Amino acid sequence: MNEMFTVGKIVNTHGVKGELKIMPTTEDPKRFAKLKSIYVENRKGLTTYEIQGVRYHKDFVLLKLKGIEDMNAAELLKGSTLKIDRKDSLPLKKDEYYISDLFGLEVYTEEERFLGKLVDIIETGSNDVYVVKKADREKDLLLPAIKQVIKVVDIEARKMTVHLLEGLEELCE
Repeated sequence: MNEMFTVGKIVNTHGVKGELKIMPTTEDPKRFAKLKSIYVENRKGLTTYEIQGVRYHKDFVLLKLKGIEDMNAAELLKGSTLKIDRKDSLPLKKDEYYISDLFGLEVYTEEERFLGKLVDIIETGSNDVYVVKKADREKDLLLPAIKQVIKVVDIEARKMTVHLLEGLEELCE
């Protein structure tokens, strides 16, 4: 399991006082206002910064970090990713999972037939689609992430149990 989550990317500076323009990669950009500190990861490594201020502008988050006092210092962080500890992540509701925890799960049918490993998640408008890859299968299996198909997700056991709807069964042969 990932102990850190990426929540944004520094895409530019904002103004002359060291503010950073962030493209959020989290479902709830308002979460930045709840954080006291954040990790900045770049080619130099991982550095912790205390958050001094958060503002929102269009689809971006404007972040002021302690120690980044001017545009030159902010410029050095451009392109970096922003991370948080798992303990600082938003709480999950029933039957919700962090996307990063789903990658690599072994996928089985209700009859315990191994279908492969979850290797990708495609976000669509209505529901996600899980991409399952098995070494001996030419094409990936695409499973809609709906309750009729996804029966059990056990993050600890690294296993997902699915019910194959009519039409999906033939694709697994």
